[in-house]
Amino acid sequence: MRINVVDNVKKWLGISAIVVTVALVGLLFKGLNYGIDFTGGNLYQVNFEKEVSLAEVNGYLDELSSTYGEVDANSRKVQVSSGGVVIIRTPEMTEEAKNAFLDDLNGLGKYDLERSDKVGATVGEELKTSAIYALLIGGALIVLYITLRFEFKFAVAAITALIHDIIISVGAIALLGYEVNTPFIAAVLTLLGYSINDTIVVFDRIRETVRRKNSGTLGECIDKSINQVMTRSINTSLTTFLAVVAILVFGGDSLKTFITTLLFGVIAGTYSSIFVASPVVYLLEKGKKEEVVEHLQ
Repeated sequence: MRINVVDNVKKWLGISAIVVTVALVGLLFKGLNYGIDFTGGNLYQVNFEKEVSLAEVNGYLDELSSTYGEVDANSRKVQVSSGGVVIIRTPEMTEEAKNAFLDDLNGLGKYDLERSDKVGATVGEELKTSAIYALLIGGALIVLYITLRFEFKFAVAAITALIHDIIISVGAIALLGYEVNTPFIAAVLTLLGYSINDTIVVFDRIRETVRRKNSGTLGECIDKSINQVMTRSINTSLTTFLAVVAILVFGGDSLKTFITTLLFGVIAGTYSSIFVASPVVYLLEKGKKEEVVEHLQ
């Protein structure tokens, strides 16, 4: 089956525009659920001997809120998983308050403390700033690399595709309400590498096709190149997708945000490499006379 990309540019980019708009709405109106890595505070992961429900935990914490203001309903976040595992996030507590709180938590039932983390608010802000810098520097280096290897318009197309992938992945996490932590940043950076690799494969084939004699117009070269690498892109993405799904199913709650970000990123990245990056190159070149484009050689 041959896919006609260039003649259906508006359709492919329209699909992307709709999905990106939904993701942006989620980001703007729901926002990201920042974890203590960014906001500062305490995190306790406990494993009760008996199963407890979210209502039971919240009811008990409401009773303790008069003693520990940090566990007030408006300040805390509670997550209950199977097997009696409960994760409680609170604003920053002193060491004395933390120890007293953990002792009083026995009133809900015997438990084992599996994890206890504390991050100061200042450290959280530094992590957030560092994460933004990492993404900006990564994007700038990608533009430089593609400009040197291809042309600047290819770099513009690649960055457009990357922004498309990041917005969709981050927007999905916002809509799902998953906690954003440092592994989430690692997932976004991983996504940058994965997506740009797939895009460069497509760009490389376009350049090879253009260099051949009688290869046709740029639009014809793009369509021919995309169809040549389509099987490779689908097979690579499908293999990655299956591995990510397996980790999502069996990896546990601690990897949920990281893997879910990659899952949406793989899907968005596969689509954008073919149906966003290449059409953008075509649109940037469209104003020029479409003959055999020797200047791309």
